[in-house]
Parts: sequence; C-alpha cells; structure tokens
Amino acid sequence: MTFADTVDLLSPTSRRERVVHWQAPGPIAKVAAAMTGMEAMCGIRDGILPPPPFAKLIGFRMAVVEPSRIVMELDPEESLENTIGLLHGATAAALLDTAMGCAISTMLPAGQTSVTLDLKLTYLRPLSVRSGTIRAEGKVIKLGRQNSYTEGFVRGGAGNLAVHSTATFAMIGGANLK
Repeated sequence: MTFADTVDLLSPTSRRERVVHWQAPGPIAKVAAAMTGMEAMCGIRDGILPPPPFAKLIGFRMAVVEPSRIVMELDPEESLENTIGLLHGATAAALLDTAMGCAISTMLPAGQTSVTLDLKLTYLRPLSVRSGTIRAEGKVIKLGRQNSYTEGFVRGGAGNLAVHSTATFAMIGGANLK
C-alpha cells in the first residue's frame, strides 16, 4: 500500500480557494500613458492607480518608488508553492521582471515604456512561506535610447539574498515609436 492509497489527495478538506479581483487594465493604461513613468509608479504605490492584474494575481505590491529604483513586496502564501513546498521559481521571476521594468519606468517621459528582451536569474537559496515578507529590488544600470539594462535582487524576510537577476529591456514609444 502506498501513501496515495491511504490518503485522498483530492479530498475537499485539502482543497483551497483564492479569489482575485482586479480592475480592467485598458482604461488604466490610457491614463498612465499620459503620465511620466515616475507619476504612474507613485500612483500605483499610493493607491491612486490600481495595480496591474498580474500583481493582484500573485499578490505583490509596490513598496518603494525612487528614480531608477523600485522595491516590490510579497507576503508569500501556499498558492505560490510547488510540489516540494517551496515558492515556485516563477514567483521570483515575476517579481524581478516587474521591479526592474518599473525601475526603468521611473526614468521615462509620458508616452514611453519598455518591454523585457531577456531576463537572467541566478537562484542562490530557496524561498518558502516561512521566508517572511519577500522584497524584490530593481535598479537601472544603464538607460538607453533603444535598450536599457537592469539588475535585481530578491531577499527573504531576514534580508538574505535569494535570487540575483539581470535583464535587458527594449524601449518603446516616445521618440522610438515610428
């Protein structure tokens, strides 16, 4: 007899539910396009603009907005775990991609944005629900006309570095939109 034979892994007592509410992104994008990136990032941080639907889905929030630097926070929960009881690596990837892209936004005029071209992550230690509040920091290394370069860090609640990242972003809109 195996463990699966003795325990009903699909029983209602093991079931969890998470309801996510978000605002339609289209109208928000139109409003944000008329703002500088810094104004939009501060608007999200301060609750003037709703966060993107993906931020609501994962459960992260913008905690720090400074020129060329963003810090996102996440209180990890069971819904983000993989089958070995650790946070799925995509959680850190999503936090870092967002923090680094938003860091670039803080430096941009109205009508310009960026999109990820590449994202490299190095996982140094696992994260779990027991890690406490997770902080992902994105910093601009070089802001360019066509491409920009960033660096990011994810730390667990005790401040230990868990993930290091670098990324390249393509600049779109503004003078580059033709």
